[in-house]
Formats: sequence, C-alpha cells, structure tokens
Amino acid sequence: MTLFIKEATSMLPIQTLETVLMQMDGVERALVDTEDGEVKISYNENQVAQEKIINRIQEHGLHLLE
Repeated sequence: MTLFIKEATSMLPIQTLETVLMQMDGVERALVDTEDGEVKISYNENQVAQEKIINRIQEHGLHLLE
C-alpha cells in the first residue's frame, strides 16, 4: 500500500510514523520518501486491514494527502 503523508518530510514525524506502524501486528515494513512524504507499507492482509493502518496514522496527528 502506498500513502502520501503531509508531515512525512521531516525527521520527528517520520520517526513517530515508523514507530506507530511497526508496533502494529501484521505490518512488515514501512519505507518513507522524505522528499514528497510517500510511504510504502508492506503488511499481511490476514493480520491487519488497510483501514486500521490508516486510522492509526490519523490517530497520531498525521494527515493523508489525497
């Protein structure tokens, strides 16, 4: 899954994002492109739903770009 996150262009939000994602069961990897906030997330669909990942990101004050 690929998302664009507004705040994922500076270190502190990226660290928060990576911590939040890696604490979730089923999330295997998260790669962040600091230039445009693109986040590629590898996860096991049998363990966690895409909506749950998005909700968790938003709960921590990060904003998805459309």
